[in-house]
Amino acid sequence: MLDSAAVYSSNIEGNSLNLNSFLNSRLQNKKVRPKEAQEIEDLVEAYRFSQSHPLNEKNMLKAHAMLSRNFLNKTRQGAYRKEPVGVFSNRGLEYLALEQHLVPNELQNLFTVIDGLLKKQLHPSESFFWASWLHLTMALIHPFADGNGRIARLCEKWFLMEKLGKMMIFLPGEEFYFKSRPDYYAALKLGVNYWEVDFKKSGPFINLLPGALGLHLA
Repeated sequence: MLDSAAVYSSNIEGNSLNLNSFLNSRLQNKKVRPKEAQEIEDLVEAYRFSQSHPLNEKNMLKAHAMLSRNFLNKTRQGAYRKEPVGVFSNRGLEYLALEQHLVPNELQNLFTVIDGLLKKQLHPSESFFWASWLHLTMALIHPFADGNGRIARLCEKWFLMEKLGKMMIFLPGEEFYFKSRPDYYAALKLGVNYWEVDFKKSGPFINLLPGALGLHLA
């Protein structure tokens, strides 16, 4: 299931290997292993790391460094971006993320909120709500030069593990998001830039994964 989570999360970002192809690649000589397979393996390592380490900003950065080893240079692995980034389509710029100089403070604030939530007693439905909110907020801040979607989905599951138990690592959220990509992408469109995001319209995103599990949260 860890392999499956890493494969589907990578597929969302354009990796072409399916689960069978990835597992078969493990039988090959590592020196000639396809780059796409190694990217997935790095993400598997990050998921394993999340199973044995608490969710906080420092560990999130370590996990990003692991998962980005094969698509970012070393100075950018586990380091907040120092340039503007946006989301583009064939129509042009779709979304402009938070200005780069504001990213460190925004992530510090985000994890202050997360730390408070981790210390509180939450109903399971509340845990799913805040896990989805964390996923959404990380994606909208877009704190890294690359790997933002992967780390946002990992943090969602990481939060659920902290609140509902380690078995949450086996929740097939990444597969659901991959198979529901049109809805996933549409629900992320809450504004043309970070400052114009309307969180009052975040219900469809917040309910994506819980809805697939028969829950309705917002």
